[in-house]
Amino acid sequence: MKRNFILLAIIFGLSASTAFSMNSDPKLASDNPAIPAKTENKLSEEEVIRLTKRVEEIRDMDKSNLTSEEKVELRKELKEYKKALRNNKPFIYIGGAGLLLIIILVILLV
Repeated sequence: MKRNFILLAIIFGLSASTAFSMNSDPKLASDNPAIPAKTENKLSEEEVIRLTKRVEEIRDMDKSNLTSEEKVELRKELKEYKKALRNNKPFIYIGGAGLLLIIILVILLV
């Protein structure tokens, strides 16, 4: 009797997790939630050149005679430019476990 109860509890516990995971979120717009929706946020070459020149101007600027508010404004402006330029370039994100796996594979294959 006790064994049957434990087996039923295990079966219910394992099946309940899959049943609850099947509920789809109506907020998701895409069919596959693992694939994020693509957003086109490409900058033209002229905009990239203009932003990089402005970033270089800010870096080369003598900031010793600026007030603290002006420095904060420059910092915010620089962060916005860097964010816009960073979002323009495609990138590949490798997590810690993936990086570890790649290192182990390279060691084993060499």
